Amino acid sequence: MKRIHFNFGKFLIFAVMLSSCQQAPQPVDFPDFESYPVYDGQDLGVTYSKNESMFKLWSPTAEEAALRLYQAGSGGAPDATFSMQRADNGVWQQTVEGDLHGHYYTLQVKIKGKWLNETTDPYARAAGVNGLRGMVTAPDKSDPEGWENDQRPAFGQPTDAVIYELNIRDLSAYPESGIQNKGKYAGLAETGTKGPKGVSTGLDHIKSLGVTHVHLLPFFDFRSLDESKPEDQRYNWGYDPQHYNVPEGSFSSDPNNGLTRILEVKSMIKTLHENGIRVIMDAVYNHTGATEDSNFNQLVPGYYYRQNADGGFSNASACGNETASERAMMRKFIIESVTYWARAYHIDGFRFDLMGIHDIETMNLIRRALDRIDPTILMYGEGWTAGASPLPDSLRALKANTYKLDGIAAFSDDIRDAIKGHVFTPTQKGFVSGKKGLEESIKFGVTASTMHPQVNYDSVNYSRSPWAAEPAQTITYVSCHDNHTLWDRLAVSAPEASEADRIKMQKLAGAIVLCSQGISFLHAGVEMLRTKNGVENSFESPVEVNWLDWSRKAQYPDVFAYFQDLIRMRKSHPAFRMPTSEMIRTNLRFLENTGQSTVAFTISNHANGDTWKDILVVFNGNDHPAVIGLPEGQWTVMLNDRGLNEKGWDKVTRKITVSPYSALVLAAVE
Repeated sequence: MKRIHFNFGKFLIFAVMLSSCQQAPQPVDFPDFESYPVYDGQDLGVTYSKNESMFKLWSPTAEEAALRLYQAGSGGAPDATFSMQRADNGVWQQTVEGDLHGHYYTLQVKIKGKWLNETTDPYARAAGVNGLRGMVTAPDKSDPEGWENDQRPAFGQPTDAVIYELNIRDLSAYPESGIQNKGKYAGLAETGTKGPKGVSTGLDHIKSLGVTHVHLLPFFDFRSLDESKPEDQRYNWGYDPQHYNVPEGSFSSDPNNGLTRILEVKSMIKTLHENGIRVIMDAVYNHTGATEDSNFNQLVPGYYYRQNADGGFSNASACGNETASERAMMRKFIIESVTYWARAYHIDGFRFDLMGIHDIETMNLIRRALDRIDPTILMYGEGWTAGASPLPDSLRALKANTYKLDGIAAFSDDIRDAIKGHVFTPTQKGFVSGKKGLEESIKFGVTASTMHPQVNYDSVNYSRSPWAAEPAQTITYVSCHDNHTLWDRLAVSAPEASEADRIKMQKLAGAIVLCSQGISFLHAGVEMLRTKNGVENSFESPVEVNWLDWSRKAQYPDVFAYFQDLIRMRKSHPAFRMPTSEMIRTNLRFLENTGQSTVAFTISNHANGDTWKDILVVFNGNDHPAVIGLPEGQWTVMLNDRGLNEKGWDKVTRKITVSPYSALVLAAVE
């Protein structure tokens, strides 16, 4: 092993010239990607100590490899260039003596006699501005004060989760949000903030809403924003990964200092944990933002990506490429990256973008690795792709294969589109806006995509059979960052409806999500009729389109209070979050002959230890009242258009009238 002492205090052109005394490099070739050697070590990237740092790169086809060290994260010539040494199983390594904390580095390889681009380390855990160079950091300087005492908030079954999907910038960017650190990690950690008419905003709002988890849209280092120009107000959701293990710099108070963003992310997570809220990371391992020029491809050309029959990049992501999770070193990278975030940042869950691109075995291996850290860490994702993939459907984590996944959930497009209409047909109505014939699809969603004898699968919108073995494998939702907000969708699909009726539709949609089995998922702002001014795909629209307009919370306080009540009822009554499909089949029964656009069901026998003996839930998607015959006995109305009253609004027997576009929850209490 070659060790080089390097003193940054002295001016040096090169600490080590690319060696001319070594034997001439020999081309390295393999018959196919499956033949590439596999490195089992856990130390790719940088291993830092105060006395020396070890750099390791996996590039089995390289003939030579170079390491460059820099004083800054951008600009200037390298202070030193090292010729890395070939080791076993495709690894190149270099040890540099001295304390390199705060210094930056790049890698470069020669393949088939040609030096490829100087690039960054895929395993980098810190980076300079715009991710141009990796950064060496000392672990003891990467934690905020008190980080060692950070604890994940208490959490039980996955079905106990109520997830709130949020973009960091959206939360605070509104001019009257009352949040000082607008668009920043620190903004999500502020408390005591007030908006128009004194409404609570930011973290206080999320906490008072009652959700258990905040799902943050991408905050790994992505390509689309220029971190060097914080005054530039361009916007992007960030689904264009550049470095998977580095926090995004545009959300940081100082994107030029790679350490600052690390400290601020951890401080944000610590504050959320202290307020009883867990944190989910949006993980986009299915593709990279760059293709030919990505750091993966410049170090090991082609290996990390799937190819078409003609040898070109396959594109199931519709973003130019798709990663090959089934290949040993890509699988290794993803598993190590996910577990790194779970350990180093105390992340409590991962949402996998276009999870249907990943292979089933890799997803299950991630689950097992996370279980060894903390089995309460959530895993869920989109069980579909954006295009065709060369990997057979039977091997991929598609929604139809969810039963093959261990403790991993998929989003239910069945319940989503049943509630509001087909996602890509904006003018189409759904159950809440008066479309007929969706009763079985709603029932399928109520039972969390699991097998239930009263669901007629021939009439479910997309699925002809249950695809979830257990309710914890279904994410129950109606809207997310993609496509229209729910409020904008209702404006497009039900333009004839009054605002008052569309508010009822929005409330009914929330009631269906939060009274159904499975894992509940809410798009940030649904509780205050969030609008993006009709923009359907706002991924790079101005921030003014995307921000949370806090004046709407002041304008529609009854809507916020209603969603607050729904969440409170779900958290207080475990019958709405049964952990097993057998428990659902035993205790949940649908009423027969309730009429068109009406679904009613009972949950009985103190299900899942509930204090309410029996519960009756009714959803009326009609534009007229529905009369429902009640099971025998006396029932107390607990939730109606006015919200939740645990003492009961009214006592009824025999039958009840349900107002248009609304939900009722009744209980028989011993």
